[in-house]
Amino acid sequence: MYCAKCGNPDQVAESYCRKCGVYLPDFEKSLKKTAGPEDHIKVNIVLNGLTAIVSLALAVTLYAVFLPREDTPLVIYLTAGFLTAMFAWQVQVVWRTILLRRHFRKRSRQVPDASDNESKVDPALSYETRRLLNEADPADPANITLDESRTARFGEKIPRK
Repeated sequence: MYCAKCGNPDQVAESYCRKCGVYLPDFEKSLKKTAGPEDHIKVNIVLNGLTAIVSLALAVTLYAVFLPREDTPLVIYLTAGFLTAMFAWQVQVVWRTILLRRHFRKRSRQVPDASDNESKVDPALSYETRRLLNEADPADPANITLDESRTARFGEKIPRK
């Protein structure tokens, strides 16, 4: 590892440079794995499901304890109604999240593997996009770079209407 400040070689990560004394972090260690959308969907299903179960249990408890009484305050019924509505909301959120998870699974089955040797078209690209973009040619790197003929128009002034 080289020191970023003075360039001194043979340094140890997560220590100080032997020449200039600047701290050298370990950049390999600082890269943390990001969770994909599938992981977030699993967590959302669990948390929304637990919220739905707890809100239904509390609403049923309030109804069971206070429904037979004649002197029950109105706020108890409002709270139980709110918990029932919260249960219904969480159930529909769980259902939509399950549908989203199915969508991700279906999409992951359709996307071709990078290990396939066949040239497959990315399904995310529309027909119009595929028509306008040229096929990439890795054998010709000049084809994908900007040259003078392509950048000459950048300096032109475009008349405004």
